[in-house]
Amino acid sequence: MKILTMFSRRNRRPKTPELLQAWQALDEGDIPGALRQLRQGTDDLPLDELALVVARAAGSAGFDDLRTAADALSGHSDRAQALYDFGYACIERGVPYLAIPALRAALRQAPDAAGIRRELVSAYERLGRHREAVDLLTTHEDGLVDWPDRYLLVFNAVMAGDLDLARRHHARLSDPQDAMWLPAQSRQRAMLERAAQAGPVSPLDATDLRGWQYVIGGSVLTSLSPYGFDAGMTGRFAWLQDTHAQCLRGLVRLKAVLDAAEVHATSVSLLPDRGSRILGLAAARLLELPAKPFAPDRENTVIVAYDLNEVADAEHGSTILRQLLERTPGQILHEHASNWVDPPVVAADSIALLHQAATAPWEGQLRADEDGDMKRDAPDSRPEKEIAADILAADATPDEGDGMTPADPVEHLTDFVSAVRNTWLQGNRSGLSSAGPVSSSRFL
Repeated sequence: MKILTMFSRRNRRPKTPELLQAWQALDEGDIPGALRQLRQGTDDLPLDELALVVARAAGSAGFDDLRTAADALSGHSDRAQALYDFGYACIERGVPYLAIPALRAALRQAPDAAGIRRELVSAYERLGRHREAVDLLTTHEDGLVDWPDRYLLVFNAVMAGDLDLARRHHARLSDPQDAMWLPAQSRQRAMLERAAQAGPVSPLDATDLRGWQYVIGGSVLTSLSPYGFDAGMTGRFAWLQDTHAQCLRGLVRLKAVLDAAEVHATSVSLLPDRGSRILGLAAARLLELPAKPFAPDRENTVIVAYDLNEVADAEHGSTILRQLLERTPGQILHEHASNWVDPPVVAADSIALLHQAATAPWEGQLRADEDGDMKRDAPDSRPEKEIAADILAADATPDEGDGMTPADPVEHLTDFVSAVRNTWLQGNRSGLSSAGPVSSSRFL
């Protein structure tokens, strides 16, 4: 009987259109395509059919734990343990959007189960659905323990932009008895302290990208994208072909930030990847400081990265990023192009711009030829000092963009930095896990 049941499951096909399209992608061996198909509207799909598709995808990918959990759920979507196991495996395998319908169903069957509730909060967090995490936790407020439940409520309230709720519950938090929660307590206190300083000079509303970037990560965002602000981007770039001029504008604003914060560096530190060395050499000349190879214990230095995710790919890059997590006195980490969809493990102190995908000026850039076909240029293989000189020779006049982005003169930036400088450059540089309260459109 068991063999016949397993055989019948393997020969079932989903009937729901979205799941059938994912199934057809699996027929073609396209696992990423199947998962993309499942990203939208998964919350309301029938669980037994969803489990059928996920079991097949997981088996093809070699994820035996997820395949086993999905097989157990298929045909048994009324069992809380099977629902929980499936949701947990989805989160562990990096597909939290598949976990949400199962964990919701599990919680309906066991509404007082703290473990299920916490896994559902984790899935919401990983997807940036912080308001839903807040609503879930406040619904069960009477049963919350301080660590982790009330802490999670405060964190998600901040990430959802609800500072009043966050402050109210933060005031109720006791000190953790388990030392493992002390770093989390420190980060949360720092977020609320930054919010208190930023609030009087920044609206901290649904479009205040600079303000919230500072609150949630301690990073000063020096410029906003001048394109698509009111069309879903809210100050972030989606796809960017960077220019020497944009690099220079970022360095000019970095200098303005340092001056406003009354930070007096004595050197520029060069990270090992080519992009960071190019930009670091330009920064050293602009700031009139000596350029030196990066050393983790060097104080009073500006460390310049083009993109910290590229640093991770350089020789010894992972070690360097671990070193940058902990702050050395007087050390300022500046990142030019920071990926907000795939954020680096280190949150820079200063960020020139946020992007989803960027091509540096010295990389091969896409251009239209005479026939209108897109072709990629060859990378610029000249010595790093020559490219740095081109950056300094560029025109730093701000890009007027599409005219729909709010005005952001350098005085707005420096006023902000002057107001928050007492909380800037404090604590470690833990990377962000979410875009926070300001949403932007993105490519899937």
